[in-house]
Amino acid sequence: MVEIAADPVQRAFLGVERSVSGNRWVSRLDQAGQNRALAMSQMQGMPDLIARVLAGRGVGVEEATAFLDPTIRGLMPDPYTMTDCEKAAQRLHQAIKTGESVAIFGDYDVDGAASSALLYRLLTHFGVPATIYIPDRIFEGYGPNPTAINQLIDNGARLIVTVDCGSTSFEALEAARARNIDVVVIDHHQVGHELPPCHALVNPNREDDLSGQGHLCAAGVVFLVLVASLRVLREAGDRRVNTIDLLAWLDIVALATVCDVVPLKGLNRAYVVKGLIAARHQGNAGLSALFRKAGLGGPVTPYHFGFMIGPRINAGGRIGDAALGSRLLTLDDNAEAEAIAEQLDDLNKERQAMEVAMLQEAEAEALAEYGNGDGASIIVTARENWHPGIVGLIASRLKDKFRRPAFAIAFNSSGVGTGSGRSISGFDMGRMVRSAVDAGLLVKGGGHAMAAGLTVERANLGKLRAFFTEKAEKQVHGLVANETLKIDGALGATGATVELIDKLETAGPYGSGHPQPVFAIPAHRLRDSRLVGQSHIKITLEAQDGGRLEGIAFRSTETPLGDLLLNSRGTQIHVVGTLGADHWQGSRRVQLRVTDAAKAP
Repeated sequence: MVEIAADPVQRAFLGVERSVSGNRWVSRLDQAGQNRALAMSQMQGMPDLIARVLAGRGVGVEEATAFLDPTIRGLMPDPYTMTDCEKAAQRLHQAIKTGESVAIFGDYDVDGAASSALLYRLLTHFGVPATIYIPDRIFEGYGPNPTAINQLIDNGARLIVTVDCGSTSFEALEAARARNIDVVVIDHHQVGHELPPCHALVNPNREDDLSGQGHLCAAGVVFLVLVASLRVLREAGDRRVNTIDLLAWLDIVALATVCDVVPLKGLNRAYVVKGLIAARHQGNAGLSALFRKAGLGGPVTPYHFGFMIGPRINAGGRIGDAALGSRLLTLDDNAEAEAIAEQLDDLNKERQAMEVAMLQEAEAEALAEYGNGDGASIIVTARENWHPGIVGLIASRLKDKFRRPAFAIAFNSSGVGTGSGRSISGFDMGRMVRSAVDAGLLVKGGGHAMAAGLTVERANLGKLRAFFTEKAEKQVHGLVANETLKIDGALGATGATVELIDKLETAGPYGSGHPQPVFAIPAHRLRDSRLVGQSHIKITLEAQDGGRLEGIAFRSTETPLGDLLLNSRGTQIHVVGTLGADHWQGSRRVQLRVTDAAKAP
């Protein structure tokens, strides 16, 4: 039985004013939310628990039924509502009709790989000679550059399409225009009033786009361009459109949507729901090979995309051949897919080892510089021997450990540092970085509220630390002091069943903008806790009626949460986490992914 705290505004959930992780526990549902959930349950006839989950995520009473069954047909807009989409589709049609050589310039992350693969699959289906170019993260950086553009043209490209990049690449696109080569940009990143010179720029986040699709990742935008292109081809009488099934490629779109952490609302929900169905059919040779390498057990879920497949594809862009991921997603040959999947798996293992070593150094530096972090407003770490492709992961780990905005910077032998930062909710890191650029402390830098990148000279590192500290001082301490953890309900070990998980999945998929339900397991005895792997802690909770629940706290050693779990055996504690099904030897078992805990009175 799931219970909801009665008065979340005035009372902390289970009376926890400050958990071991420093959070105040509160109910996700206020009184208005509880009323909405009740109305949803009564009017739509849905289970009370599902109504509470939806109400806690802002779903209205009238939209609840459609929300539970998102469809591509029902949620897809007319692609032509995106500015320049028809123009891009017409240019792709021209390339298909005349057999022009097309170069696809993509980004080195999962979204870039997926976007490149989608466009490549369409073009090659119609016999177009297409190539994919992914820049080297370290030597070329993000987005098109004039050297690469000229190289593609020299190699025979007569049309260049940039995906997941290009919206601000003025110099590179000028180089293409100077050689009379059309460029079509398909992107989703923020773009200013001034636009680069190109034949078409399809980006739902450009200022003059009124499509309302700005929440899509690049692959989601590319898919709409493909739909528009098939429309143009069909109108031109090309019968080959009848032999292509775009819906079968939604596994690639879903992968990118999950890994790029875009909000799971509107069309994105349909992309992921239908894409998971496509992925479970194992129709993409590359994805299937990666699933095998990752040791996938059970049906594909967003978790598998985000934490098992995404990191392996990203490993190529971080420390190896950046083009491996996009190439893998274009393959139909199982043997070739298996070979590339093995390469990516090996690179991911190498990346993990490098990350462990770098993180140890970063944490040691942070502890020496800031102590336990309580007095710091921001964490800035830097080393010369770090790999610049991994600093973003280090920044994320530091942010989680110290509960502060954090940067990790890798300096090269010339004294130039490449850094990446991750922020906490409520603090705009991108704005701070841009102000540092304006102050002359950075060579370049930018980003958004939750993440940013920068380039800095070593001589300015001390000044940059002081600047960031001053900018973050007032706001960060207030945010940390008032951190809350929203809880959907409380249940006992006996109530945490596979049937409950199945019910919860009907309100999924969960992700950015639609968080997974969080439950408190109140006043259970910690029967056992033990270290597994390098940094995880497994626990067994026992209720008064004898019911037991297995749980795991990932990457929790040497944290307050980990210390509490390892040192509280035999005592009663409150534990908070999300429920999942652990597939083992053909059976499904419930597992709690522990995120917080507190001592029970």
